Amino acid sequence: MPARHRIIDRRSVLRTAVTGLGMAMIAAGTSGCTPQERNPPMPARESTAQGTPNERKTGRVLLAYFSRAGENYHYGSRTNLTVGNTEVLAGMIGTLITCDVHRIEAADPYPEDYDATVARNVREQNADARPVIANLLPSIDQYDTVLLASGIWNVRAPMIMTTFAESHDFAGKTIHPVTTYAMSGLGTTERDYGDSCPGATIGEGLAVRGEEVRGAGPDIQSWLRRTGFPET
Repeated sequence: MPARHRIIDRRSVLRTAVTGLGMAMIAAGTSGCTPQERNPPMPARESTAQGTPNERKTGRVLLAYFSRAGENYHYGSRTNLTVGNTEVLAGMIGTLITCDVHRIEAADPYPEDYDATVARNVREQNADARPVIANLLPSIDQYDTVLLASGIWNVRAPMIMTTFAESHDFAGKTIHPVTTYAMSGLGTTERDYGDSCPGATIGEGLAVRGEEVRGAGPDIQSWLRRTGFPET
């Protein structure tokens, strides 16, 4: 997959149909991100713009997410997703607040096969690996608040999220973990981002069960209000 740097405009409207929310890493001793909805919102229209200034008092906001499509966990079974569950959640948030949205892409894409992805994730966790990002942002200096969104694979975010966290200076910024999950909620994201981002403040996170993401709008809006994000 060629490297791409993509910032998605907050005004974009979701276009692609989604089939559920997320993938759960439960095989081989893992628990995972939830599957995506079968009747999803449409994906956001992409833009090369660097984003507009956020209106909230804390300054500009970045929503950086990693999402995987393909075969995913769904209520103890499997479903095939054309758009990853976390991408659906990121799209929902991105239409509600003023933010720049950046999709994190692996230089070595994860397999569409569920069990193969489970096995790779186990290897990466055991090796404390840092998977290479194909489209790493050159800087996040312009942002005051960063939402780090991903599934939960074997109780924690995929290791590529640690790659992203360690690639930037988060000192003085506020981080909000955002996850899709099957069993583990936020997992260890709060602790992990605290370790990877010295000097950052870890704010309240949002965890959405994958099978329930389509109806999660009220929970998302309630979380946005609690955390001080003005809705657009």
